[in-house]
Amino acid sequence: MSTFLYRLGRFGYSKPWVFIGAWAVVLGVVFGAIGLNGGKISTSVTIEGTPSKQVLDTLAKRLPAASGSQGSIVFTAPDGERLDTPQRQAVLAKAAADVYSLDLVVNPAEQAAAAAKQAQQAGPEAVQALQALQQAAQKAPQQGAASGEQPRPLVVGGRPVPGILLSAKGDVALFQFQLTEQVQDLADGATTGLVETASKAAAAADLTALPSESLEKMEPPVGGTEGFGLLAAALVLVLTLGSLRAAGLPLATALVGVAGGVGGAFALSHLFEMTSTTPALALMVGLAVGIDYALFIVNRQRRLILHDGLDAREAAARAVGTAGSAVFFAGLTVIIALASLSIIGISMLTTMAFVAAATVLLAVLIALTLLPSLLGLVGEKIASAKARAKRAEMIANEDHGFANRVVTGIVRRPVVVILAAVAVMGVAAIPMASMSLGMPTGASANLDTAKRQSYDAITAGFGEGYNAPLLVTAEPSAATGAMQAKDLGSIAQTLGAVPDVATVSPMGMLPAGDLAIFSVIPKSGPEDQATIDLVTALRDPGSSVARANGVTLGVTGLTAINIDISEKLAGVLPIYIAIIVGLSLIILTLVFRSLVIPVVATLGFLLSIVATFGLTTAVFHWGWAGGLVGVDTPGPVISMLPIMVTGILYGLAMDYQVFLVTSMREAHVHGHKGVAAVVHGFDQASRVVVAAAIIMTAVFAGFIFSHDAMIKQFGLALAAGIVIDAFLVRMLVIPASMALLGERAWWMPRWLDRVLPDLDVEGDRLAATFEQDQLAHPVSPVSEPSRAR
Repeated sequence: MSTFLYRLGRFGYSKPWVFIGAWAVVLGVVFGAIGLNGGKISTSVTIEGTPSKQVLDTLAKRLPAASGSQGSIVFTAPDGERLDTPQRQAVLAKAAADVYSLDLVVNPAEQAAAAAKQAQQAGPEAVQALQALQQAAQKAPQQGAASGEQPRPLVVGGRPVPGILLSAKGDVALFQFQLTEQVQDLADGATTGLVETASKAAAAADLTALPSESLEKMEPPVGGTEGFGLLAAALVLVLTLGSLRAAGLPLATALVGVAGGVGGAFALSHLFEMTSTTPALALMVGLAVGIDYALFIVNRQRRLILHDGLDAREAAARAVGTAGSAVFFAGLTVIIALASLSIIGISMLTTMAFVAAATVLLAVLIALTLLPSLLGLVGEKIASAKARAKRAEMIANEDHGFANRVVTGIVRRPVVVILAAVAVMGVAAIPMASMSLGMPTGASANLDTAKRQSYDAITAGFGEGYNAPLLVTAEPSAATGAMQAKDLGSIAQTLGAVPDVATVSPMGMLPAGDLAIFSVIPKSGPEDQATIDLVTALRDPGSSVARANGVTLGVTGLTAINIDISEKLAGVLPIYIAIIVGLSLIILTLVFRSLVIPVVATLGFLLSIVATFGLTTAVFHWGWAGGLVGVDTPGPVISMLPIMVTGILYGLAMDYQVFLVTSMREAHVHGHKGVAAVVHGFDQASRVVVAAAIIMTAVFAGFIFSHDAMIKQFGLALAAGIVIDAFLVRMLVIPASMALLGERAWWMPRWLDRVLPDLDVEGDRLAATFEQDQLAHPVSPVSEPSRAR
């Protein structure tokens, strides 16, 4: 591998425009595809096979009119004023009429007229059935708002306005309607136009229209805050590499990588369902690894120039052959960790993982091809004459720097260092015991957002349960036979008697009597345990409603979907962690040819991941230091965060493990024994690993201030995870453990050593080739800029 990469790096350096041109073509194809196909982001987050998704699929096949998304708009009056004045009631009626006139909204008047016409054509019995259905809807139990006072329908001109309820105090109006399709299937800007239509009508009476979160325009959750992370990364690159020219190369290659990865995801988004979180995660990971991988290679090239006196071309080729090998295997580890998410069988996670993995793959390929080509354009200028002049001083002071003092202190008291690091991570992990998983709702949104204001207005006017509507289906058992319209009243009555149910309204029934639909409003909010228990109780085949009416109930709707997602992801997390542990032991055994190091590295990762989840819970669920990250209301940890962060952090943690311990193994192979190998390897690799960790932390931290709740949590979790794993585990626990173990750290049974393939991550065979060539053809080292290309 190292020899092949050496030749690849030499070719790229010598003929830079080959790879530069190839990557330009790739980006041209990607952006051309985006221009032709556009990019589609889904607002729907569902998991195949969950009970709520099964109900949605049933409705889509058998009753398409009921399978569209549900939306709501809340109308509020200025403080101290009412909505139930004649003028404002007329304005509300007009707002509803304007919304119902839109093609994307189901018009209940037209639906009722069509049903009546169909019933008349079918005969007297159908007319009687329709009348019974309407009577059942009117008689459905309405137990009122949380305050005990009952909301009332808006009545204008003696007729109720479909879909609008007035609060008991008359200060809030809730307009609920159904869309003809799921939101993600509507044209771009459709829901924005809908909200603008309602707002325009409401403005005539000085009313405010607040849309529900389901109507929010879905956009990629990236803005300007990511630039701060890049600026911090650029500063670290300059300090580490000592040159603006050298620092610019990792930034340039990382941007090319994310342009290809994220752009490719958008170009192909018409072929699969991509949520807004998918490109943002790919952007995060792609920037971080893209910068780090290029940094490792450029830093190695400059070291070979300044320390070993090689010219830029030879140094670049050797850097790609040695550091490039570590980049290849580190990137492969990240890709395997992410791709392993597909084993879980959740399509949403699979898409997110594959897009992120593809971006990492591009980062690796760019580091091994485009980067040496750019180094070829820069030539000998990659190391200034001033830096070359200080070469002797640098070599003389190499073993007396800060890194040497740190590692010397670590190996002197390894037990104390290990216990201290473990104690810190243990304390950080404590909040994880109370971690609650959920999906973002208006309840935990910031106070200045429309969806939070809408949530609070609904809660104040009608009760918190109106923010958690459930769509319940009833199907008769084989013994019961077809349902009649009169049965809807009985089912609605028994549904209304279920604890934590506030209101029940029949919505319709198929002519064959084999499927009926009800709207159920719980008393509790979408994140409350009581609502979760209600959904579970309604789905129970042995529930009082099912037994009393001889039916099977299904539950869906946004609240039920979110509950199912959280339960599903929480259930598969232990399985995925077991997969990660197994992968870690196998991959690290292959890379380091040791049985002990993989165990220590994996245990360290597990400690860092629980500490990361603990800190994330403390900030977002407990509310600690929430103001510093732009969170004013505590809420649950995003359901998909633990499993995705586990995969991403594992891959990135192993990056640092590979770069650090590979340096120690290289020292061990070249004659340094026990503690000496740890000290020498730490001296060689720690500076660039620390710089890479700071860069990655800065990139992730730039996403903490995103307007999107998911990305905000991912940004904090990944930034905190990198800090914990890089600085506590890799920089303290690993060298301390290896010093404590001594030569036993490299132990492996001879039979296993013979069986395992030699990956040559350290580039030993390449180094041996150089030594043989040097002996056969001695050449004076060249380091002066005069040999520039």
